[in-house]
Amino acid sequence: MFGWSSSPLLPAKAGRRCPEGADEGPPPLDRGRPRPHRRAGADSLSLSASLRASAGVDARGPKKTLRIVRTLVVASLAAVGSLLALDRICPPDLSRYEARSVEVLDADGRLLRAFTAADGRWRLKATPDDVDPVYLKLLKAYEDQRFDSHPGVDPLATARAALQYASRGRIVSGASTLSMQAARLLQPQAKRSFTGKVVQAARALQLEWRYSKDEILSIYLTLAPFGGNIEGVRAASLSYFGKEPKRLTPAEAALLVALPQSPERRRPDRFPDRAHAARDMVLQRVHERGALDAQALSEALAQSAPDRRLALPRLAPHLSQMLASATPSERAIHTTIRREIQSTAARLAGEERARAGDDSNIAIVVVDNRKGAVVAWHGGDVDARQGYVDLVRAKRSPGSTLKPFIYGVAFDDRVANPETLVDDTPIRFGEWMPRNFDRDHQGTLTIRRALQQSLNVPAVAALDRVGAARFLALLRQAGVAPALPRGPGDPASLAIALGGVGLSPLDLATLYTGLARDGTVRPLRLRAEQPLADGFRLMGPGAAWQVRDVLANSPLPDGWTAPMRAIDGRRGGDRVIAFKTGTSYGFRDAWAAGVSGAYTVVIWTGRADGAPLPGRIGRDTALPILLKLFERLPGEDAVHTPPPPDALIVARNSDLPPAMRVLIPQAARLHAATATLDRRPASSAATALPPKPPRILYPVANSTLEVASGDNVVPLKAEGGTGALRWLIDGKPLADDRFRADPLWRPDGNGRARLTVIDTTGRSATIEVQIRLASR
Repeated sequence: MFGWSSSPLLPAKAGRRCPEGADEGPPPLDRGRPRPHRRAGADSLSLSASLRASAGVDARGPKKTLRIVRTLVVASLAAVGSLLALDRICPPDLSRYEARSVEVLDADGRLLRAFTAADGRWRLKATPDDVDPVYLKLLKAYEDQRFDSHPGVDPLATARAALQYASRGRIVSGASTLSMQAARLLQPQAKRSFTGKVVQAARALQLEWRYSKDEILSIYLTLAPFGGNIEGVRAASLSYFGKEPKRLTPAEAALLVALPQSPERRRPDRFPDRAHAARDMVLQRVHERGALDAQALSEALAQSAPDRRLALPRLAPHLSQMLASATPSERAIHTTIRREIQSTAARLAGEERARAGDDSNIAIVVVDNRKGAVVAWHGGDVDARQGYVDLVRAKRSPGSTLKPFIYGVAFDDRVANPETLVDDTPIRFGEWMPRNFDRDHQGTLTIRRALQQSLNVPAVAALDRVGAARFLALLRQAGVAPALPRGPGDPASLAIALGGVGLSPLDLATLYTGLARDGTVRPLRLRAEQPLADGFRLMGPGAAWQVRDVLANSPLPDGWTAPMRAIDGRRGGDRVIAFKTGTSYGFRDAWAAGVSGAYTVVIWTGRADGAPLPGRIGRDTALPILLKLFERLPGEDAVHTPPPPDALIVARNSDLPPAMRVLIPQAARLHAATATLDRRPASSAATALPPKPPRILYPVANSTLEVASGDNVVPLKAEGGTGALRWLIDGKPLADDRFRADPLWRPDGNGRARLTVIDTTGRSATIEVQIRLASR
């Protein structure tokens, strides 16, 4: 613009040279240094002034030049300031980019389910790292070859387009860069115009000023239209290829490059021929520009193009809906779900529903015991009747699935042990008399067998000893929320042992995971960023180990004669599974819950509307599904953990402390404690006190015993007294069985019976009970 002479104050003139001997200024490195002879410099200035005067140059020229320079600098600064002010006043509108679909992701960041954006479009966030490099290479080669170097507007492309338009009178090629297209996608225009192009160019420069190339490319990859309500390369790849764009063939990449040019006219699901032709055109163009070699071109042209649109992934739909509703402003929700296990559970549920052939549904929860994280959540078939109900969270009667925890608390209280004897005989607890599922009774047996056979009367007796209200409080402290029945009566009743409370499959999964974690129950993790919460000690490690040991030896259902195999890549082993089944009253709910070293699985089957399914019990319906799912889960080492130090391990009942050899319901113990008074002699405290008189612990005084005629017996239990105890029934001695600590009595008729126990000193205790013989 301006040329400068060797003197900093003089404008250069064409052909003008400095006079001989004049000072041409110091060398470049010496500019500005003081000269040694100031007089010579003064003479030189005088000579310059005279030369200017002789040449007719106005002495005010340098001042005018300085004013021009100052004006230009001020104008430039004002322009820059104006642009900065406009950038602040009118920043890029990113609202469309931010109004993306909500994505629910698995533990590895893979898509489980997405929801359409507010405007009904599938708009999934995409970055350059989310797509195959082949696609980016073809995109830049076809759309914007100098994207990585230009400032948002490509001057060469603009000049080429202008010359083509001037020479041919029509638009031959456009000059839109990817940055300009990103600006247009952020603020779509109803129709194209020259003014619109200018605005796009200005916005593209603004985007380049504010954001990196990858960020600008992310806007394009997220908002580019691909036909219908599909926007963004990820949504397009999932819809047309059924996969993420991380791995694309050149043919697939070329189709995704071609579709945004005319998304509606080239929709593969409506106009497959047009889509195929557009793809081939892109392939030919990028080959000509050196982005694709001849062999790759030939292979890509030979591939077919898709002709249908696929549904986006919809895994764990109920969980996804719950999490998306809880945080509607969150665009990406990272869960603990493992996609392979989730798919396995859903596929197995579909197979079992098809085999059942009725309106029943299946809920499945799988938990990683070590992480305390839910890895599969199948809330039922969403396409089934009432499929919108999330059955994983639905409160249902748990049947017998709480029995292991009742016994576990009793073990932890040291009032019982797996080898403790308990009576399975008809007995009334107040106005309620529990019955076994098969209406039969087993007599006296160990708690181990009672739990493995899921007998009802022993479980109620154990809960009576633990305390129903206390057990309910423990469940609440453990983090589950039991739903109590409405109506008259005490909701915290002994019926809890048989399913008289509402729990969800998620609640049971929480409890059984605690059983696998040595009796410490923690809230299950659903989100990847959710930390492992502090736990609640429901029972000690020894009690939890004993419960698992009992359940691991439960009888398998018919047809399952061998343990499941687990291959972990290094060796094979038998996966140790402790499981429990349950069936609710009226055959409305069938359950199976199981724990191994690595996983906890809970299965529920039934109808979403709660209608009964006669004959469907947990052992025959839910347990086979649980065992099949364990077979399909990732392998694990078959570790038989040794009992913890606090576990009381005995070989036989007689090795137990006397107080733990027989489990007596609390009602019987209270009656025995108040049946007789403890009378002490009036002698001094140093006088030895005699043993307490005998007390009848069972049956309970004035109780009614339901006895099946023919083969059932009533165990008799007493404590205290001196020496051997003898029993009288209605005044007649009962036959003695020296092999039993507690005798058995077989009633021979209905009516009241008088029972008396006598010790060797003649002290006795007497009660009366009502006998009801029931025909089998």
